[in-house]
Amino acid sequence: MRAFSGLQLPGFSLALLACWLGLGPASAETRVALVVGNGAYASTARLPNPSHDAEDVAASLRRSGFEVIQGIDLRQADMQDLTIRFARAASRADVALFYYSGHAMQYNGVNYLMPVDASLTDEADLKRFVRVDDIVNDLQQAKNLRILVLDSCRDNPLAETLKRSAGTTRAASIGRGLSKVEAPRGTIVSFSTQSGQVAADGVGRNSPYTTAFLKHIEEPQEIGDVFRDISSDVYDASGKTQLPELSLSIIGKFYLNGPVAVTLAPAAPQAAPRPDPCAAAEAHWKAADGIGTVGVFEDHLARFSSCSFASLAKARIDSLKQKVAVAPSGNARTTGSNDFDGHWDVTLNCPPAGKAQGFTRPLVATVTNGVFHAEAQGKDVNRLEIDGQIPADGRTTLSARGTTGASAYTLNNLAPGSPYAFTVDAQFDRSRGTGKRNEARACNLVFVKR
Repeated sequence: MRAFSGLQLPGFSLALLACWLGLGPASAETRVALVVGNGAYASTARLPNPSHDAEDVAASLRRSGFEVIQGIDLRQADMQDLTIRFARAASRADVALFYYSGHAMQYNGVNYLMPVDASLTDEADLKRFVRVDDIVNDLQQAKNLRILVLDSCRDNPLAETLKRSAGTTRAASIGRGLSKVEAPRGTIVSFSTQSGQVAADGVGRNSPYTTAFLKHIEEPQEIGDVFRDISSDVYDASGKTQLPELSLSIIGKFYLNGPVAVTLAPAAPQAAPRPDPCAAAEAHWKAADGIGTVGVFEDHLARFSSCSFASLAKARIDSLKQKVAVAPSGNARTTGSNDFDGHWDVTLNCPPAGKAQGFTRPLVATVTNGVFHAEAQGKDVNRLEIDGQIPADGRTTLSARGTTGASAYTLNNLAPGSPYAFTVDAQFDRSRGTGKRNEARACNLVFVKR
């Protein structure tokens, strides 16, 4: 999986050399993939792309050395059988990849994949679906690299049926698109569009996301760069309306196809290599993405304009500026107010969601000249900070970032110390305030001035 370069072969036979040069991926790894395309739905309109998407992705992965388990238009029992086969295969694999094209939905912060024979009259029917959390757990058995690809954020008509049956209170748990999945360590998670958004089906043989996936997945590039190029292609091809969700948590460089350099004779002495101008780009991008402001993304562009994350930085800047453009005008929304200055007690309450346990967490906040800053007490690995600015009307969006604590309290069983970030829509009055977390699980916040 890792690239080898400068390998000396003075005593190798011509036959072995031919194997190195002519047989595609030079790897002794065990690679397994489950590729599913569901489009022929019985209870809703069929999707034209998924069967083609699955066929073409399966062929591409086989060329890259994968043992592929393939399923098209799977019923509930068939999906269960194939996911069990995949779980067993992943347990002996170095690299495991799951690709899905078809209908999916989120409910109460949990993502579900839909078999073609599924119906959805109430939330009990979700037991007939495949939970994405279970797929993520299966992937974790692979030794080196795990990849989750969901081209499945299409608008799902059955979600509306569930909303009607759930009533006005519980219907709020049925989100648009899919809920964000943070990549566990050693994992890449790629959605066809941002969490909470809907992806396009496209008009060709393949969906826009799968078209980009097929273009880049066989390239001899580092796997993180491959998925960044896929995201950039989808964003550009959609007229900057569809930006794939990408979460990477990998250490080192991994390649599905090369590069492998074969040297038949000692190379001539070379000058010392020039410093890589992009060496610090990834670390800077992770920090910038955690903060999520126009300023930090512009700083990233200024420092690393020719590096891998430049296109995504531009996309984030465009998206944030569009949000500012449609926001209510007036100085009340752009400057802080000292009406809220003082010390505040903050309580974050997150109910149980899927397998994740619920919790309540206190924070201590200060507001100075309208600038809000809150921190959770304690010095362990489970950190949380919330920042923002409160205008005169008290309505604002705060930014939160931190690192996870015990895995039992996270949606995707993340390792303790994993970074995360989210935003909070909040409303303050003189002595109290309320807020709601926007991404992933539904959490509420209460603010009380001392």
